[in-house]
Formats: sequence, C-alpha cells, structure tokens
Amino acid sequence: MASLRKFTKRFFILLNIAIAFLFLLTCCNAFLHPDKWWFISLLAFLFPLFLFLLLAFLFLWLFVSKKWALITLISLLVGWQNIHAFFGMSLAKKDFSHKQANTIRIMTWNVRRWDEFITKKTGASGHRLHMFELVSKQNADFLCFQEFYEPDDSSKSNIRYIRENLHFPYYFFSRDFHNRFSKYQTGVIIFSKYPILRTLRQGFSSYAMDNPESLIEADVIVQGKRIRVCTVHLQSVLFKPKDFRDVEIIRKAEDSILQASRSLAKKLKYALSLRGYQADTVRRHLDASPYPVILCGDFNDVPNSYTYFHIKGERQDAFIAKSFGIGRTYINISPTLRIDYILPAPGFKVLQSEKIPSPFSDHHPVIADLQLQDEKR
Repeated sequence: MASLRKFTKRFFILLNIAIAFLFLLTCCNAFLHPDKWWFISLLAFLFPLFLFLLLAFLFLWLFVSKKWALITLISLLVGWQNIHAFFGMSLAKKDFSHKQANTIRIMTWNVRRWDEFITKKTGASGHRLHMFELVSKQNADFLCFQEFYEPDDSSKSNIRYIRENLHFPYYFFSRDFHNRFSKYQTGVIIFSKYPILRTLRQGFSSYAMDNPESLIEADVIVQGKRIRVCTVHLQSVLFKPKDFRDVEIIRKAEDSILQASRSLAKKLKYALSLRGYQADTVRRHLDASPYPVILCGDFNDVPNSYTYFHIKGERQDAFIAKSFGIGRTYINISPTLRIDYILPAPGFKVLQSEKIPSPFSDHHPVIADLQLQDEKR
C-alpha cells in the first residue's frame, strides 16, 4: 500500500510538471511568430485547459504537500500576463442605458453577412432587421462591422438603411470581395456619426486564403481632437461543415480521431501563419499613426496568441479593463473563444465595456464607452 501511494504521488508530481511546462510553453506565444512556431501557437487554444489543471493541482497540493504547490504557483505567476489577458477581473458596474458627456461609444460585430445566407439555407425568416434593431438600441457613435454584406441592388442596400434609419451619415466600406454572379459585395466597414476626414484601406490579399481581408481606418474630429478609428478582419480558418464534424469526432474520441485531427491541424497551421503576417502589418499601421487609435475587429485568434499580444502592444483591452469573466464572443467549437476586441490607445480612458449576448450571427457584439484624456495629464 505504501509503495502504491508513493507511485501515485510521483505520477501526479510528474504530471504537474508536464502540465506546467505546456502552460509556460503556451505563454511563449506572446513573442513567438506562428509562421515558425505553429505547433506552439496551436497550444494557445488549450490554454484554458492547462490553466484549469494547474489550479486543480494547486488546490490538491495545498492539502497534500505544500512544497509541491510551488511548482504550480510559480508557473501561474510567470504566466500572469496571459491569465490576465484571458480572464477579465473587473467588477465595475455598467449602465449602457446612460452615456456620459464627452464619451465615445463604439461597437464592433462580425455580422456574418447579416445572416442572409444562413437563413436562406434553413428557410427561416431573415434576421437582418432584428440585427439592425439590436444595433440601434446601443446608442453608439461608431459602428465597426466585419463580414458586412452589401447587395448590388440599391433598393436592398444595408448601407443606406443604416445611414437613414440608424442615423449614421458617414461611412467607409472596404469592398474586399465582389461576387458579380450573385451581385453582392462583402468586407469591413466603419459607420460614424462624425464627419470622416480621411480614410485608408490596407488589404491582405498577398497572404490570404479563399476570402480577401483588410484593415481600414477613418479619421474624425471628436470634441475638437482628431482620432483614428480602425477595424480589421484577420484570416479565419474557414471551417466547412466537414471540419465541424471533425471537431465532433475529436470530442467523442471516435475511431477516425487521428485523421480528423490531422485535417484540422493543417487548416489551423496555415491560418495561424497568415494571421501572424497580418498582425505584423496591423501593428506597423497602428504604430505609424500620429493620432490616438481605437482598433476594433475580429482577430480570429484568442487572447493567448501572438496575434493578440503583437497587435495589442501597449494598448488597452476594453473588455479586460472593465469586465469580468472569459467574454466568449464566438459561439462555435469552444465556450472559451474570445476573438473579437476593442483596443483603445493608452490616451483613452475605458469607462465601461461588455459583450452583448445575441442570438444572431456566430459572433456576439462588443461595446465600450471611452473618453479621450487631456494630453497634459
């Protein structure tokens, strides 16, 4: 019996060391480019699992052997930056029914082409007008949409509807993709209640998969100060129905798990590499801005990735600054995927931020109230 206890203890010690090593390896994604370190980049999606296991080990060792708890405690302290990026710890009260004076309210949402293609396939009634209603209730000053869908038929224009009915007279649309057969355009778009002084589109066509992606920016004057609003949609994995079936195979540990894992890993590897180069481009543009920047977008990557840390730099994460929890924004695959962000420059004060639960699209919107600080402070 004593030998069994000794073996069991050694087994858990070795397992704890292995988990701690993988956890710390995952934390290295903050500075390892995914084009060269794609395998380590894949571990970022397992960060919540490693964190949960380490916390379980910490709890175990506190009751069994406190000296071994140091392994976990040191690992958690070293990885604190990643933990803080993953889990919001602010208990600040929020009230989006009221907007303070001199406040900028911004909303970002991957609208999945206003669910037009999804509802047509299922034969359901369209979600488009319900989604517009949700947007109108937010009382935002800026709207940043990804996967924006605009029909060529002007009578069905989403842009015109938002300008006239939601009262956003100014906009800039990237028009990344034009389907001439089905007669529609898609891309990222910024809507503004303030006049737009200057715009710029930076495409990612030189390193993109099936669909072109881009970064766009728009300069506006708010309260006498010029700021730059940017939105971006980075490379998605472009999962098809077969890929989601592969996810289920892996979850259920079926016989074809090896083949399914290889298929998913190949797609993830390619997308991770492309997003790494796109993140480099975005960071260069942000650093070159002479004005305070608010970046919004769908990064298609988690907070423990090279993409997130490289783009964020010294910028703030509005959700982490003023919210509590994981803040999942993508509804498929895993309950821990926060891939949509609002990242204001340090010159802004984050007053409040939250994820808005929505039954539409495969993403939840994110909203934040910001205040541009006096430069003399």
